[in-house]
Amino acid sequence: MPGTHEATHVVQVSDAPSPRRLLSTEKVYEGRIWDVVSDTFQLQETGDALTRDYIDHPGAVAVLPMNDDGEILLLKQYRHPVGMDLWEIPAGLLDVEGEDFLAGAARELAEEADLAASTWNVLADVFNSPGSSSEAIRIYLARGLTFVPHHERHERTDEEAEIEFHWIKLDDAVASVLAGRLHNPSAVVGILAAAAARADGYAGLRPADAPWPEHPSQR
Repeated sequence: MPGTHEATHVVQVSDAPSPRRLLSTEKVYEGRIWDVVSDTFQLQETGDALTRDYIDHPGAVAVLPMNDDGEILLLKQYRHPVGMDLWEIPAGLLDVEGEDFLAGAARELAEEADLAASTWNVLADVFNSPGSSSEAIRIYLARGLTFVPHHERHERTDEEAEIEFHWIKLDDAVASVLAGRLHNPSAVVGILAAAAARADGYAGLRPADAPWPEHPSQR
């Protein structure tokens, strides 16, 4: 492909830590779930001071449940900031002190979908909105599904009490993403990642316990 960005050799692109000199940090808002902080820093030692406000977030996990027929489970849930019912995948905050990432994902799968899984892989790791939030999300693929016994099921309240379930073919979910019918970032990324990973029967996916150095607790 001609142009100024023409590649001359194969390069593996990879995001990397880039420490900068932090001059000051201040919590400017303390919320129920996350805080807003204001950092002043320098890009270079001789550069001007810059100030950025952002959401200090504990991170989250999301789970794409897939049954033996290759269908995935979507949940419909109301999201007040956008004023819409969104089709999503089970997800939740990593707000339990010291909880293992995979344990958190299994907890969310049980609480939101009444499901347990015997086979877990990492689909993707993403920053939800890196220009305004430190939130890191790990998206898992969960297979080998079984239902949680009725007496062990979580009682869903508030917005979660309205959750509706829908099993959908992966190809149909991809079509919905590309047509602009699905907007939840974890669902969009998870669906497209699963479609890409299907090419080799999901053999190329990382194990569920793969390192996650980008999570706030690991940085």
